[in-house]
Amino acid sequence: MHRSAAVMVCLLLLPLAMAGAAEPVKIGMITTLSTRAGYLGEEIRDGFRLAVELGGGRLGGVPVKLLVADDGRSPGKGRRIAERFIRRDHVRILTGLVFSNVALAVVPLAVRRNVLVVSPNAGPSLLAGEGCSSNFFNVSWQTDTLSEALGRYATERGYDRVFLIAPNYVAGKDNIAGFKRYFRGTIAGEVYTALGQADYAAEIAALRRAKPDAVYFFLPGGMGINFLKQYAQAGLQGVIPLMGPAATDGRLLGAVGEAAVGVINSAQWNSDFDNPANRRFVTAFRQKYGRTPTLFSSQGYDAALLIGSALRAVAGDVTRTDALRAALEKADFQSVRGRFRFGRNHFPVQDYYIRQVVKTGDGSLVNRLRVRVFTDHGDAYADRCPMP
Repeated sequence: MHRSAAVMVCLLLLPLAMAGAAEPVKIGMITTLSTRAGYLGEEIRDGFRLAVELGGGRLGGVPVKLLVADDGRSPGKGRRIAERFIRRDHVRILTGLVFSNVALAVVPLAVRRNVLVVSPNAGPSLLAGEGCSSNFFNVSWQTDTLSEALGRYATERGYDRVFLIAPNYVAGKDNIAGFKRYFRGTIAGEVYTALGQADYAAEIAALRRAKPDAVYFFLPGGMGINFLKQYAQAGLQGVIPLMGPAATDGRLLGAVGEAAVGVINSAQWNSDFDNPANRRFVTAFRQKYGRTPTLFSSQGYDAALLIGSALRAVAGDVTRTDALRAALEKADFQSVRGRFRFGRNHFPVQDYYIRQVVKTGDGSLVNRLRVRVFTDHGDAYADRCPMP
């Protein structure tokens, strides 16, 4: 071959060689893996990792490297991890957030530095309304919405008096606000606990005195495990109906046992959803981890698929922030929950369901779908978001 022709061939092949040797796109996962709520972060991490594995180490055909760090449910620690991921590791996409107080420490820092955040869980009202950002996306729900579904359900069931319990932090207040937004009865009592509280004797005594028609609770992670056990031990299981947003995932059912039977909970997904994306996810998750996926692992999986759809659109070039953001907005992926799109504030518009914990013939505990409460439902804060 003539030397000049050989040089030309080399030059033409150089971009392909460089592409093949390109470093994987780094994705920083800040999630809660310790404390009694640590299993929530484990579920999100495992769902995300499964999507990467099914893609052969890629998302959207682009090689990725997932960096995982435990925030310990601490806003300060979450912020420090975000600083490290952004400054040292040059991460351009963050994910993994479980708790709203951690999200409120991490998201403003990240979006100011033009880093994109895709939350698989935390969705506080402060980030949905006036504090929305073009660089922040939530794949699960805006915090109020699951409780809005329960508020409507309680009204339709004819409950006149409901007692409310939630931890005294942003997500607890958002959830109770959501319940009240759609509940048309009387609040029989409203109690805020410490975040991470383990003993609910005082709260159970208070609700017993109030004699409500039903009890609403938002107590995530280990808080819910303790509360459900103590509620049953107090002899109230099956006496006063109990309901909570996403209150009885599979991991919690395993820890609580029969004390969870009968609990009403709201969700946007269930493991028996009959669509191709969900069938593939549930089958692969069971094969990989030996357990049925939870709501939280489904959200981690969807977050990965959403990020993959955006990486495909920019051919892995995460420096093209505007194009990457536009691709995320399109949500061009097959969600395991079926119907899914983003509202103007980058929070989901989707269907919401009521589930109930039942004991099957083989003695196992599962969530069964009871009714769809909302169809194509957005959140209450989108109109306050200044994004066009």
